[in-house]
Amino acid sequence: MLKESNLCIYNLKTKLIAYIYILNIKYKNKIMKSLFKLSIITLLFFVISCTSEKENNPKYSANLEVAKSFMAAHGTEDIGAQTAMIHDDLLWQPPIYGAKQYGKSEHIEALKMYQTLFDNILYTPDNWLPGVLAETGELDGSVRTYGTWTGTHVETGKPFSLHSYHTFDFIDGKIAAGGDYFDFGGFFTSFEEVE
Repeated sequence: MLKESNLCIYNLKTKLIAYIYILNIKYKNKIMKSLFKLSIITLLFFVISCTSEKENNPKYSANLEVAKSFMAAHGTEDIGAQTAMIHDDLLWQPPIYGAKQYGKSEHIEALKMYQTLFDNILYTPDNWLPGVLAETGELDGSVRTYGTWTGTHVETGKPFSLHSYHTFDFIDGKIAAGGDYFDFGGFFTSFEEVE
């Protein structure tokens, strides 16, 4: 008789342990499913938030093509094509220490100066980046680029490699503001003959 009750208790314990184990697995599965769902939702959130807003900015793609064309036209010394891409109300920041912004005609003269003094001009971008409004941090369709200019100084025949940063802001698909940022003084000094 004692054996039967021990067996019954043993079976009851076994069933109880099995039941607790199954509940534990189900509970863990629910937690795992919840964690999995949460991680999927989080991943989707990051994917959606990290998808480049530049793709959502209808101006960026067109403006990027204008900026790329402008830089390429500088290399082919096509001042006419560059002039057509510049807005009449251009404000440009030259790379010269202490220089103030200037307008379209001054910028065209600066471009001609570079094209006269240098041959085989080529811009190789490290990247093209969307710009933002300084006041809001929101993408505005402007374009930024870091890269390297290479070419040859006509007078000395010296090759050059110049790292630079350029900005392009647009109005109606034309370059309306921006600037060049590099060591202008050091760049031109590098072509001077050392005595």
